[in-house]
Amino acid sequence: MAIMNFGGVDENVVTREEFPLEKAREVLKDETIAVIGYGVQGPGQSLNLRDNGFNVIVGQRKGGKTWDKAVADGWVPGETLFEIEEAARRGTIIQYLLSDAAQIEVWQRIKPCLTAGKALYFSHGFGITYKERTGIIPPADVDVILVAPKGSGTSLRRMFLQGRGLNSSYAIFQDATGRARERVIALGIGVGSGYLFETTFKKEVYSDLTGERGTLMGAIQGLLLAQYETLRENGHSPSEAFNETVEELTQSLMPLFAENGMDWMYANCSTTAQRGALDWMGPFHDATKPVFEKLYREVASGNEAQRSIDSNSKADYRENLEKELAALRESEMWRAGAVVRKLRPENN
Repeated sequence: MAIMNFGGVDENVVTREEFPLEKAREVLKDETIAVIGYGVQGPGQSLNLRDNGFNVIVGQRKGGKTWDKAVADGWVPGETLFEIEEAARRGTIIQYLLSDAAQIEVWQRIKPCLTAGKALYFSHGFGITYKERTGIIPPADVDVILVAPKGSGTSLRRMFLQGRGLNSSYAIFQDATGRARERVIALGIGVGSGYLFETTFKKEVYSDLTGERGTLMGAIQGLLLAQYETLRENGHSPSEAFNETVEELTQSLMPLFAENGMDWMYANCSTTAQRGALDWMGPFHDATKPVFEKLYREVASGNEAQRSIDSNSKADYRENLEKELAALRESEMWRAGAVVRKLRPENN
């Protein structure tokens, strides 16, 4: 473990140089990794582990679209692809990668498979942190560990195929075997992490729920829509409003400040843009900080988790979700975006 300084604060991190893939393979050479779920994180993590030389099987409900996707990805029924309970019985490490709602639903079928010495692995701290609400309480004689890639499973796989890595957090909730740390680090390297930084299950879920509802999705959509609507209300065309609001941000600026930092971005734009960005940064911060503070309080209290549990457990959840997503998809801003994407040079 290396101590790295981030903005004046020391943190524990693990890099691929100090814990290479060969070491990870050695640690897990006698393990069978059962990836339960083939939705958001399952495909990327299982395929990366398989390509990296680990013994991996997949557990998924037979007959659904995700079962067919797993077969298309090369998992063989009866050899490396099984029904959920069978995969869990066979695995010495159970990667529990179902959605939060599905984890609650399936837990009573998974728990009997957690015999002494096994490891239960999560990529989200939700089920364990809110265990009084979810009912997910592991046996005392298994390791309970977490590796949370900081991005989607699609990004994890894409970056792996490009020879890159997606940074991940890791945590240990329960070390029953004395091997929890080497297991979790080896798995983090195996799934394709760039580097691993230490956290706890609670901190992971608090930051994750805040981020999803904040700058990763909720806040960014709200902010983009507010600017787009303001431009449209003042007579700008959909194309102009979308290009100025979304396209320039995602296609031009984000890659640059991802590579070099926001300070570099500020230093390398026009003096007019530079002055305006510096002047308006404060008002936007002051307007949104109270919203983020309220959001964090709702996450920490468990209210946000309960809302998710209540909503996702309703019989008509999928139907209502599709209606909400359709409204987003059919909004003028994102219909304009669909046209703009088609007009990009790489699509012509």
